[in-house]
Amino acid sequence: MSAATSNPALSGRTDAAAESAASGASGRFLSLPYLFLRATTAGGGLVGGLVQTFVFARILDPERFSIFILVGTLGIALWLSDIGLVKIIFVRMRAWLLGGAQPGASVVWHATAIVILYFLLGIVSTILCFVGALAFGAGVYGGLELALFFLFTAITLVWFALRNISLAVDDFIFFESMEATRRILHVGFMLATLPLIGLPLMAFLVIANLIWVVLFVVMIARLSRKGALQPTVAGFPRHLRSFFRDNRKEVVQGGTYAVNEFYLYNFSYAIVPVAYGLGAPTIILDTLFKVMRGATVLYSAASDVALPRQTRAHNEGDRRTLILSTWMAAGLASLPGIVIGIALVFFSEPMFRLLLGNSAVMPKPIVDLMIVLLAANLIQTVSNFLLIHTGYFKVIARVSVLVSLAATLVAGIAIAVGADLTGFIRAFTAIYVASSLCYLTLALRGPLAKKS
Repeated sequence: MSAATSNPALSGRTDAAAESAASGASGRFLSLPYLFLRATTAGGGLVGGLVQTFVFARILDPERFSIFILVGTLGIALWLSDIGLVKIIFVRMRAWLLGGAQPGASVVWHATAIVILYFLLGIVSTILCFVGALAFGAGVYGGLELALFFLFTAITLVWFALRNISLAVDDFIFFESMEATRRILHVGFMLATLPLIGLPLMAFLVIANLIWVVLFVVMIARLSRKGALQPTVAGFPRHLRSFFRDNRKEVVQGGTYAVNEFYLYNFSYAIVPVAYGLGAPTIILDTLFKVMRGATVLYSAASDVALPRQTRAHNEGDRRTLILSTWMAAGLASLPGIVIGIALVFFSEPMFRLLLGNSAVMPKPIVDLMIVLLAANLIQTVSNFLLIHTGYFKVIARVSVLVSLAATLVAGIAIAVGADLTGFIRAFTAIYVASSLCYLTLALRGPLAKKS
């Protein structure tokens, strides 16, 4: 069923050719254009993270590099404010699109309110970052650099919301085209800061954020024309209150999961600089997590490709198609996982030497742990995508709390017994593997166990 026929708010407001293409893409078991675009943008995510490390290792000294790492981590920390809100919007809007549930047009107002909220959070947090940088003696110019880098990282929260809204209304091909454009421009201008061209870091940060502005204008106008967003900020507080009132239970459950997932991936950034110092230890940790986050983007891309078919099958009670589409997600995700694993096994030493320069040396035992984490991450990403997008907020919330507690306990023990950085990461890996198996079990006993 197309957006125009299932939703009055979407009817008559969608470009016919675009709607036909999106509807056809979502109806096929595998959309090849979407697969190509999503693979391209996901690969761009991995390349972008590594290029950033490559560039900063050459234009910043190790201590300033590690400060930018921490500021970037704070920018990513803004995602904590999402607490699963976007996934609730996705589930509600997708159910409305597929005709399997109501709440009617209110979901569009709710989506608009969440997007506005995330914009405000990004702007206010950037101002606070600038003030904090001044307080720590960075100076006006240095404070502006850090604040703009924070904004460059943090504003992806809004982009994340727009991606999910686009996916919910089957407009994913256009969104991924914009995402590919963004990746190319951001990586290109970042490389221009290397000594060969010599673009000032401040100039890159200004240009990168202006690129964001243009992309947001294009995507918000597009989604407004399709009826997935309202082209106004009027009534924002009222609609935001309505969203939290109507989805109170899901907000608590989804928020519990989101907070604990964020904690699991980021608590090490607070511990390692204190326990092992800035400079090389922090850079090694950040490089490990950049590879993990890059792999997660690739795995998520594979899951995104399967998601339209998964959600349709789940909505229709078609267990066979749901299982097949989940296997498709796992199979597609395994391809980049295998490539990255082979690269780490055979080429890790020259690869990290090129990447990190003189900033740090990546220990071989940590590379081995990285491979284990990548395999566990694949299992967890595919399982969690299915659980979240079919509304299993309650069960994943419970497991995420236990995982966070276990990770904190094990990390504390590792430091208390005098473990080095490798030992610390080994302890984290053990907990992460256990958590991935837990989420796999939940998927097998939850949506995949449902009878048609």
